[in-house]
Amino acid sequence: MQKTHFMPSERPAVLNFNDEVTGLIYGFIFRPGRPPERVSSQQVQDAYQQICHSEGFIWLHVNLTHAMAEKWLKKHFTIDELFFEEIREGSRSTRIERQGNSLLAVLNDVIFNPEDSVDETSTLWVSCHPQLVVTARHKPVRLIELLYKRLEYISINSPIELMVYLLQEQEDLLENIVRRANLYVDRIEECLLTHHVKKNRANLGRLRRMLLRFQRLLAPEPTALFRLLNRPPAWIAPEVVQNFRQFTEEFSVVLNDLIALTERIRLLQEEITSRQMEQSNRTLYVLTVITVLALPINIVAGFFGMNVGGIPLANNHHGFLLLVVIVGVFTLLAGWWALRRRDDS
Repeated sequence: MQKTHFMPSERPAVLNFNDEVTGLIYGFIFRPGRPPERVSSQQVQDAYQQICHSEGFIWLHVNLTHAMAEKWLKKHFTIDELFFEEIREGSRSTRIERQGNSLLAVLNDVIFNPEDSVDETSTLWVSCHPQLVVTARHKPVRLIELLYKRLEYISINSPIELMVYLLQEQEDLLENIVRRANLYVDRIEECLLTHHVKKNRANLGRLRRMLLRFQRLLAPEPTALFRLLNRPPAWIAPEVVQNFRQFTEEFSVVLNDLIALTERIRLLQEEITSRQMEQSNRTLYVLTVITVLALPINIVAGFFGMNVGGIPLANNHHGFLLLVVIVGVFTLLAGWWALRRRDDS
């Protein structure tokens, strides 16, 4: 299967009343040596009976928010009940596992903006059979929209190749997230040199939480994937299993990059925290020095401000100068003591 990355112009979707009733969004028939043929929900029911006795496969993409979608799939196609139970009650984290003679995959799509605290996620459920692929979602998934636009330009010859293509697209999505997050962290690291750390620390904490969440959503569960690689269904070709192994290795590299990025963010957070503590300590020290320097004059002013008799130097013409000298001497001693304590520390 050859994968291309250019973006063709979007083809207008032709609405069909039967599709709207059944919840079908896209329906395609893939036959060897022929381009994919889009069919309506009524046509795909007839084609499914014929495709079971010939080569090729059918891809159905349905909208789960439609009330009739699940009933229509159960009535006309052989789909395991575990697929629908997984949609209702299963985990949303990415994984691919074997269910009897079919495969179940859970994929996720996210919209990532490093400068925005809100991210949008959507989940795609995939049921893969020897001659049938069913993809279902509640919210639009960009993985499917991109696949729909590129169908004329890519070669997909089997249901499992369609699933591998979607997995590779999700890997590219996570790789793009890591790349954009790295650029954003680079800018924050440069701003760190200007000591504008208050907002940067909050941004780093938010970005780290987002990346950890994306790691939980987009990284495939290794246990289920290893079980599939060790015991694949008989209808999966050996070269496709090798593609799965290659995908696992590539995804491991992306995950290592993501883990290294989160560790880098953690170190930057610690650096910013230490700088903030150092700045707070300097501010506290300045306030302490000011308090110590003002202590002598406050004590003298307090004593001489008492409205009692017998205040010393009250009748001395040089009393003010003497008090200034006394206060100055004690202030210098206090300043020397404070500076000596700083040098000692």
